[in-house]
Amino acid sequence: MKDCAVIILNWNGRGFLELFLEGVVSKSPGCDVVIADNGSSDGSQAYVRENFPAVKLLEFDKNYGFAGGYNRAVSMVGNEYVCLLNSDVEVTDGWYKAPLAYLRDNDKCAACQPKILSWKARDTFEFAGACGGFMDVLGYPFCRGRVVSNLEKDSGQYDTVSKVFWATGACFFTRRADYLANGGLDECFIAHQEEIDLCWRFNARGRYVAVVPESSVYHVGGGTLNASNPYKTYLNFRNNQLMLYKNMAGMRYVAVFMLRIASDYLSAVLFLLQGKSKDALAVVKARKDFHKMRSSLSLARKENLQKTTVTISNLNGVYKGSMLAAYYLAGKKTFQELMPNKS
Repeated sequence: MKDCAVIILNWNGRGFLELFLEGVVSKSPGCDVVIADNGSSDGSQAYVRENFPAVKLLEFDKNYGFAGGYNRAVSMVGNEYVCLLNSDVEVTDGWYKAPLAYLRDNDKCAACQPKILSWKARDTFEFAGACGGFMDVLGYPFCRGRVVSNLEKDSGQYDTVSKVFWATGACFFTRRADYLANGGLDECFIAHQEEIDLCWRFNARGRYVAVVPESSVYHVGGGTLNASNPYKTYLNFRNNQLMLYKNMAGMRYVAVFMLRIASDYLSAVLFLLQGKSKDALAVVKARKDFHKMRSSLSLARKENLQKTTVTISNLNGVYKGSMLAAYYLAGKKTFQELMPNKS
């Protein structure tokens, strides 16, 4: 057994396996490659067995979602380190070496990611993670290389290792022990922002998260849900509220909660004005379902706050103002304009 398992979660993604799995296997000689199949019905399992006999195949009885599938897979492997890798990622030569070396050399680092570039526009950062994730005072995520929907060209402007708030689930390196000890991905999220929630726990409990841009991969993005799918809108708005409730304490949470009510409903109105009525309804449903789910997470909130040793104002990767206000009102479209000291 090698010390790192690259775990690819698959659900009816045979097309991506045919496109990218050979490259992952050939370019990851220092890792065990594992396919965790979430009950696919498209022949994915047979394809892996027939074409990649050296790849470990975990076959689940149904689709447990992104969070549930990865939790089951991580619990079933015995490697010291794991990399959660999306099936729609093209890796590069030596892609895993720098992130793993960084984890080995930095005990306080709980998770890291490489630079995430777009598979479709290869000189451009990809939406989901770019060059490391940040969060603003209201809980909205953004990245080095991606603010709102503005994706920057990669010209080496973010090629330094940096502490960040979150690492993307598209290519997420961590120690298996850290992952399990901190509860893994929250399965009630199903998908979207569950990695940010986990990274918040890492940060709040005295560890940190980093981006290691010496390594890079290319991400297709939207392999399961594309950006125009209202269900994606629903998950992002609902899960962001769940994350804030689970992790943010005291009067700060109350203030953010009130501001986010106004902000989220304003987003719904803007969707309507853009002719995106289904997205507007998704935002409203997300708010309603958050209220229904909140009580079921009260114990998780209590545990998180009890284990918090670093308050949000002192966490890495938090922008002290409103990212949306800076973007739409002040015209700050790039990360360098938003946080010049963190570039």
